[in-house]
Amino acid sequence: MKAEKREKGKTLFMKKIMYATMVGLLFMQISSCNKSTTTSDKAHLSVRMTDAPASYDAVNIDVQSVEITGNGGAAVVLNTTPGIYNLLELSNGINALIATGDLNAGAVSQIRLILGSNNTVKIGGVVYPLSTPSAMQSGLKLQVNQTFEAGVSYSILLDFDASQSIVLQGNNTYQLKPVIRTIDTAISGSLKGSITPIGTIAIVTATSNNITYSSVTNASGLFLISGLPAGIYVITITPVLPLLPVTITGKTVIMGVSTDLGIIAL
Repeated sequence: MKAEKREKGKTLFMKKIMYATMVGLLFMQISSCNKSTTTSDKAHLSVRMTDAPASYDAVNIDVQSVEITGNGGAAVVLNTTPGIYNLLELSNGINALIATGDLNAGAVSQIRLILGSNNTVKIGGVVYPLSTPSAMQSGLKLQVNQTFEAGVSYSILLDFDASQSIVLQGNNTYQLKPVIRTIDTAISGSLKGSITPIGTIAIVTATSNNITYSSVTNASGLFLISGLPAGIYVITITPVLPLLPVTITGKTVIMGVSTDLGIIAL
């Protein structure tokens, strides 16, 4: 009799364990489904920053925050990696991830890049502060005008043109007036190449449908023009005197592809 009771007790104990285990597994499954659903309801955005070469020793930009704004006016602060970025280290295909975030699906009108006060330019070994117009202290508003879909990852490249963004004032001071182009890397291509002789500085332009994009070669003679719409381009390389310009016609740019022009002799 006692043996029978012990057996029934063991059976009841095992049933309780199995029931608790099933409830636990069911709870884990429900939690997993809810997490997956929440993630797929959002669009993921990565914001990167790059630059075209410029004739300075360094251009240091104090990035503080990045915000994204929808057409309704609501702003979302992205997870930003604040810090001082030397733009001249971000050229010819090199870029820095400065912000990421998950956003509600829908239309997006602009990105706001908020800079701090520690912006400097280094020229001839001397570091000069870069003053910023008061109108820009609330953030640089960059137009985007895209529609983000849920469950899709997007990447936007901020092409910071250092050579055009620094203005020499009359009192031998420098002002930062940022010239930035937003690039959707998924729907654009690029052109790259190099020139000889090495050490020559040249302006490189790519023109299609009467729209011109430009860059500058670096100290190694390399250049890259990003964010080009698909199409056929005329490329002009204009070096400093006494070398003559070189023009290349009929180069095709394809979405998502970097077209290599090879080595161009001046």
